[in-house]
Amino acid sequence: MFKIVSSKRGISPILATLLLIVIAVAAVIVTYAWVLTFTSTQTQQAGAMLTKENVSWTTDQIQIVIRNSGTSDAQITAAYIGTSSANLTSANVSSPSLPANINSGSTLTVVLSRSWSSGTRYYFKVATDSPAILEFSEQAP
Repeated sequence: MFKIVSSKRGISPILATLLLIVIAVAAVIVTYAWVLTFTSTQTQQAGAMLTKENVSWTTDQIQIVIRNSGTSDAQITAAYIGTSSANLTSANVSSPSLPANINSGSTLTVVLSRSWSSGTRYYFKVATDSPAILEFSEQAP
């Protein structure tokens, strides 16, 4: 009554090879697109990256040269100084007037009006309008 059609034929080796090539190319394209979007969003999020280049100690002044090596500009809003990292007080910035812009790839010299003692380690914190914060310590000569 029932006749079962039994065919032992599969897909041809040429068709199987083409199908595998198409799947591999599609996977490479999807991965490439994902990596491209991921890296572009990560580099845009780098923002401002502040580093201390130099600290100069003159009579009743401390000059700090700050470099912005990030991809976006920042605005320095406050500076703090203290003799321990847990006990920082607002510093009197005599130059430039705050808030001060620091462009991407450039430097800015911040002058703090403060008397200091030779051999004492001072802790500094420079705050910006972005999440970038520069914290470091330096020993007075």
